[in-house]
Amino acid sequence: MKKYWKYIKPYLTSFIFAPILMIVEVIGEVILPKLMANIINIGAANHDVPYIIGMGICMVVVAILMMTGGTGAAFFAARASIGFASDLRSDVFAKVQKFSFANLDKFSTGSLVTRLTNDITQVQNLINMSLRMMLRAPGMLIGALIMAFVMNAQLALVVLVVIPILVFLIAMVIKTAFPRFGTMQKKLDKLNSTVQETLTNVRVIKSFVRGDYEQAKFAEANEDLKESSLSAFKVVILNMPIMSFMMNATTLGVVWFGGRQILAGNMPVGDLTAFTTYIVQILMSLMMLAMILLQSSRALASLSRIREVLDTEIDLTDEGCALPEKKVEKGSVTFKNVSFRYYKDNKEPVLDHISFSVDAGQTLGIIGSTGCGKTTLVQMIPRLYDADEGEVLVDGINVKDYSLENLREGVGMVLQKNILFSGSIMENLMWGDHYASVEKIQAAAQAAQAAPFIEGFTEGYETELGQGGVNVSGGQKQRLCIARTLLKKPKILILDDSTSAVDTATEAKIRESFTGTLKDTTKIIIAQRISSVMEADRIMVLDEGQIVGFGKHEELLATCEAYQEIYYSQMDKEVSA
Repeated sequence: MKKYWKYIKPYLTSFIFAPILMIVEVIGEVILPKLMANIINIGAANHDVPYIIGMGICMVVVAILMMTGGTGAAFFAARASIGFASDLRSDVFAKVQKFSFANLDKFSTGSLVTRLTNDITQVQNLINMSLRMMLRAPGMLIGALIMAFVMNAQLALVVLVVIPILVFLIAMVIKTAFPRFGTMQKKLDKLNSTVQETLTNVRVIKSFVRGDYEQAKFAEANEDLKESSLSAFKVVILNMPIMSFMMNATTLGVVWFGGRQILAGNMPVGDLTAFTTYIVQILMSLMMLAMILLQSSRALASLSRIREVLDTEIDLTDEGCALPEKKVEKGSVTFKNVSFRYYKDNKEPVLDHISFSVDAGQTLGIIGSTGCGKTTLVQMIPRLYDADEGEVLVDGINVKDYSLENLREGVGMVLQKNILFSGSIMENLMWGDHYASVEKIQAAAQAAQAAPFIEGFTEGYETELGQGGVNVSGGQKQRLCIARTLLKKPKILILDDSTSAVDTATEAKIRESFTGTLKDTTKIIIAQRISSVMEADRIMVLDEGQIVGFGKHEELLATCEAYQEIYYSQMDKEVSA
């Protein structure tokens, strides 16, 4: 409970008033049958019309109080449960935002979406139901039992025989249902992941005519969810028939024994009517408790999945940073004997004892075969991953000694996968600097060679982009991402193969603009084309996680076999083209 007190505290008034107001409704429900019995036993039996009218008025007043209490309880329960869920969802989302790449690797996107939506909704429903029923059900049970024993203790013994049987059956249903709800939520994860992947990559699916394959894949995930849902709810479905059968059997028993007492003159007719109502209330309260417990079994399965996210230890934090106020000032980069594995039990490292230095303001080109560790290497500069061994230094300071915010503020990174967001071009560019003037935005777009095509749109910088920038070409998307990063004016600029969709002439103009706009910025350029890096101050050649060449273009062309192989293969292609 201590873990969730922070979500209860802001809505404590609602958490208190909801059950209290529900007790008002419960008291009314317990009183009404007795008032009805008095009307039959006293008013009707004695033909006392004023008494009947008086009891009737009392019943109307009680009904109004019940309505007020029930409505108030429903309002406060909704306010408490929705507020609790909203705050919990905010914390889960905030925790996910703090996840490192390594943390994100442990959860699928679909799973995180399910936890943020469906799982939290299950908890919200449980709180809402509990606040409305947790006092109503036991209150009605106790009140109706007391009234039943007060009216006819002998007849009330029938209920005491039924209650243990119901409790046992409900316990068996819940014990069976709980693990099945956990399985059902995992199947929902898989379905959400399938939907998310399909919708994100719908253009690829259409271009490869793989619609039937993806439809079959979705059908399989959907069928799995259906089967696991049916498996869970088949058990839950048993609850209602069991309760209905026991309720009808008990009512029948009460009417049978009560009727015999009436015939023997030991029980008034009105008391049997009220007693029957109390028996129904007792069994209904047990049914409510069963519903709460069943909802609890599903909500607890969801809550454990939510806790899994909240309890995940974030491996990249500011904890232990020696210089939390320090900012990147110049932009020099040094790797000292750095090694890295994505999974700690992997024998072969992705990067193996990497050491090099780049002075502030210099340009470093990185080239190498696919999968050689180029992207992983540059991701260690802004601490998207941490080295397993060795040190990464920026301005001579270990990156772990900076706060993550200050470090990443000083590093601009255009990722290999270019991501744009729904909204206008202007809104996307302002990610680089939210307070940038229109002139600065246009200058950044001009430097990234994005201005010509932006100005060619009817709406210009106010042109709306679809999700992920689907309504612009690959090259246009890359240039917008570069412009966004230039607007940030970073001390270190990392371009991770971010001009691959741009023609060589446009790419040359972008590099040329760097000499003016980014004169003092350290530039690290990952590329597949040697023409993209051959003018760099230094070029690093990676192969299977190791540096096999480091120097200027002419030096590498004379001494590095791997660089020669890449260079001549590309030159041959250009000649043949």
